[in-house]
Amino acid sequence: MNFLERANQLKEEFVRIRRDFHRNPELGMEEYRTSDIVAKYLESLGLEVQTNVANTGVVGLLRGGSEGKTIGLRADMDALPIKEQTNLEYASVKEGKMHACGHDGHTAILMGAAKILAEYKENLKGNVKFIFQPAEEGPGGALPMINEGVLENPKVSAMFGLHINTTSGPAGQIEYGKGPRSAGTGTAKIRVKGFGGHGAHPHKSVDAIMASAHVLTALQTIISREIDPLEPVVITMGTINGGYRHNVIADEVEMTGTIRTLNEDIRKSMPYRFDRIIKGVCESLRCEYELDYSLGIPSIENDENMTYLVRDAAIELIGEDNVIHEPKPSMGGEDFCYFSQVVPASFFRLSARSEAKDCIYPGHHPKYNFDEDCIPIGMAVFSNIVKTYLDKK
Repeated sequence: MNFLERANQLKEEFVRIRRDFHRNPELGMEEYRTSDIVAKYLESLGLEVQTNVANTGVVGLLRGGSEGKTIGLRADMDALPIKEQTNLEYASVKEGKMHACGHDGHTAILMGAAKILAEYKENLKGNVKFIFQPAEEGPGGALPMINEGVLENPKVSAMFGLHINTTSGPAGQIEYGKGPRSAGTGTAKIRVKGFGGHGAHPHKSVDAIMASAHVLTALQTIISREIDPLEPVVITMGTINGGYRHNVIADEVEMTGTIRTLNEDIRKSMPYRFDRIIKGVCESLRCEYELDYSLGIPSIENDENMTYLVRDAAIELIGEDNVIHEPKPSMGGEDFCYFSQVVPASFFRLSARSEAKDCIYPGHHPKYNFDEDCIPIGMAVFSNIVKTYLDKK
């Protein structure tokens, strides 16, 4: 079978499916309609289907024509709590909910790969697990699915996933890279407590806003003065709330932020670093504080051999000029990382940018859309990855 030719023949079907998902987005752990559609479709292809895995997850098992290894392919299904600002004919009909990160495309692509591989199954030397995961955007569905045994019975020996990307090349290019491919994450919630009073008499108060300003500045010295400059770290305090009116000294300020790292040791050290700096600043300015620091998820670690397999399988289909080595990881978080901790894995990007189609906005933007010409490319590349992996001794 020519996977790319077959994928192009099926393109309209899976564009329709993607648009239906886009029109009807569901947030993490609420993907009931989406998972029902996915499960029924996989059943129609003759796959063995599990539903309600980690709440709304779906797993389809395709057994090949002969015995062999089992490969896993993953797509995430959830949308974001964003009010869509596109004028698409298939724009979201759910107020305040939107597929703003391409997960509707990921789901349609994996369904398409399942159809192609089901047609090809007699030639497969092993099995394929199609893993449709809930809640990648939060609270996280990969680890709960693993904990419920998604990588067992039969045991998965390699995992692959993709992410649509509208910030680089034109639709259909594949970007690959080994090693860390996403950031480890952390979340900080800081409450600085002073003693309120009249703005005209600052000496009778303890100004929580002033102390918070010093905390914000001091936290950036973790990056500039504590971490090796060659180790990427991001500290973004995204909210700060405090105060009552212009002539009142605030007694309390609350800040929240996200922390991103690529080095696992640095990620685990950040709660201590935050606490030490906040404590020092607050003590010097007569304030008290509370810190709630949550370690998030680790980085995706792309296995070298699996990454080169992705490269070779993609080149075979779309040519070397369309398969791009991207050594720089993303500082975004992605819970595919948990799969990469258990089995050799590779996570790659599928380009879908088009200025002519106004597909230029990054993920999580209210005007986000992607060039649907990428859909058959994703279907075909997934299919060829499976064939290439299962054919290997």
